[in-house]
Amino acid sequence: MSDMRLIVAGAGGRMGRALIRAIADAKGVTLSGALEEPGSPLVGRNASELAGVGGQDIPITDDAETVIGDADGIIDFTIPKATVALAGLAAKAGIVHVIGTTGLSAQDEAALAEAAKKATIVRSGNMSLGVNLLAALVKRVAKTLDEEFDIEIVEMHHNKKIDAPSGTALLLGRAAAEGRNVDLDKTSVRSRDGHTGARKAGDIGFATLRGGTVVGDHSVIFAGPSERIELSHRAEDRMIFARGAVRAALWAKGQKPGLYSMMDVLGLKDV
Repeated sequence: MSDMRLIVAGAGGRMGRALIRAIADAKGVTLSGALEEPGSPLVGRNASELAGVGGQDIPITDDAETVIGDADGIIDFTIPKATVALAGLAAKAGIVHVIGTTGLSAQDEAALAEAAKKATIVRSGNMSLGVNLLAALVKRVAKTLDEEFDIEIVEMHHNKKIDAPSGTALLLGRAAAEGRNVDLDKTSVRSRDGHTGARKAGDIGFATLRGGTVVGDHSVIFAGPSERIELSHRAEDRMIFARGAVRAALWAKGQKPGLYSMMDVLGLKDV
């Protein structure tokens, strides 16, 4: 069986370069294309060389339609506007689209759901094994503990991150809400300032920290009467997300069109 041919979108960024290295290291996949936004000074550069891996000469392009014709899948950690456009192209070609983009709006989510009628889409706020195991644990703990235990999610990222709370924090929040059988949109508290009054029972709070070069730290705190349970994950290298994304692409190759998550990929859906 031939290797799965993958395109990396945002190939010149930190995550894009990590993805190219992960593809070079993995079995069963090969880099077939590299995308950057129109006008990028990186267009025309050798993506493999830029990522620090030898071998292939894959020029970075801004012409997504052309490279998609020779691919089995796209791995995409970019921005919402680009992700929605790529999802439409993936649907048209009937290929795999692995999405690590965060900050998607409800309208963006609807567009992805429409694209998933023809494309096999795996989307997650975090592609690492550890975070998805953490989410499964958060769901289970939230289901076990009642509202006497307040839930707070604390996350910290590098100072270049543009969305908040992080996609991972929201993933963990959704896991907690599912465990409690509540709607996260109705129970989440994203900011506190001034005279806020007492904390409302059942709220799921988020605290966002930004600074330095932190790859990603997340903690879910269950604070009850006279005791606390804290579940944490600390990312030390972007390669954990890149390797997870490649794993997701290989898994998705054999699946029917639809919208999936890393919980599906890792077999954690029913945990």
